[in-house]
Amino acid sequence: MLNSLDINKPPHETRVVVAMSGGVDSSVVAGLLKREGYDVVGVTLQLYDHGAATHRKGACCAGQDIHDARRVAEMLAIPHYVLDYEERFRSAVIERFADSYVDGKTPVPCVACNQTVKFADLLGTARELGADVLATGHYIASRALPDGRRAMFRPADLSRDQSYFLFGTTAEQLSLLRFPLGGMTKPEVRQAARDFGLIVAEKADSQDICFVPDGRYSDVIEKLRPGAAPAGEIVHLDGRVLGRHDGVIHFTVGQRRGLGIAAAEPLYVVHLDPAARRVVVGPRAALLTQELVLSGVNWLGDAALDASPEGADVEARVRSTRPPRPARVFVRDGVVRVQLAEGENGVAPGQACVFYDGAGADARLLGGGFIARAEHDSAAEAALRRLAALPVSPVAA
Repeated sequence: MLNSLDINKPPHETRVVVAMSGGVDSSVVAGLLKREGYDVVGVTLQLYDHGAATHRKGACCAGQDIHDARRVAEMLAIPHYVLDYEERFRSAVIERFADSYVDGKTPVPCVACNQTVKFADLLGTARELGADVLATGHYIASRALPDGRRAMFRPADLSRDQSYFLFGTTAEQLSLLRFPLGGMTKPEVRQAARDFGLIVAEKADSQDICFVPDGRYSDVIEKLRPGAAPAGEIVHLDGRVLGRHDGVIHFTVGQRRGLGIAAAEPLYVVHLDPAARRVVVGPRAALLTQELVLSGVNWLGDAALDASPEGADVEARVRSTRPPRPARVFVRDGVVRVQLAEGENGVAPGQACVFYDGAGADARLLGGGFIARAEHDSAAEAALRRLAALPVSPVAA
């Protein structure tokens, strides 16, 4: 069950702010810590306009969830505060999300939310409330290393592993963060909620992109950036024009269905060129990526990333739904690059590449970065260079 919070104070003298989203996980964290005698304060963030999302299944940080968090806090007899972070969330997460799609990238808004709103702004609020630590309901473990620093590890329940979304957490933030569910499975958390008699015990889990109604992310982008993604051409790697599209925001690298074109062979989105308003498609083989260029890298390993010219052998994940696989991360001419030992298909710029020491439960999270460029085999790269040299077609002008 719950491990010690690793604080050199008795529980009744330790104030813990719990980030309560209104879901079962964070509610159980509050219940477990309250039962252990900690001075628990619940904080819920209102992140976006909750009018349309009040009763939407799978939403979070909106109307119904705020109500549920408040009721759980009342049941546990702990103080509870609701903080209006809408403006900050819009500028730091939603606006960046829209701009990334317009730029032909596939963003991970949960990473941006954790880096800015939850583990920067909320930590500041926790300090203002006199908290010793901030606890969340994320499925990831943390513990102290021999030198006193804290590190994050994949949780016991790998089916719920959220480490991919937390790679940007800094060492300073880690010293103030606790993740009590790291050693628990989801069924155990549900049972704990039932044992506490919490009203959210059977509540459905929230969706990854909480602010996108019904999964239609393009609606959000078009509302925020009207006219920013005009129509253009769908072009084969060999230069053939196969059809038209209504904006690059409707496509992601690796996509096969919904292309709106007819072809004798299965075709996939290989590359998005928003400047030329061009969607490039090709065979599955053209999706294979062997090397990545990263930006915004956060490294949590013991030795500096550039300490060795050979780099570091790691296990890397290029999407949250994929398992870690062998890779090498290194620095060349000031640029962080990743060599994927077995290659990966459908690697999309804007996604994260996350590093681990090991691949299974309890593997240490070593950090990660955002994919700035995915390098294909030589034939695909040559074809993309040829297409990039072409002028913007009249239909896309």
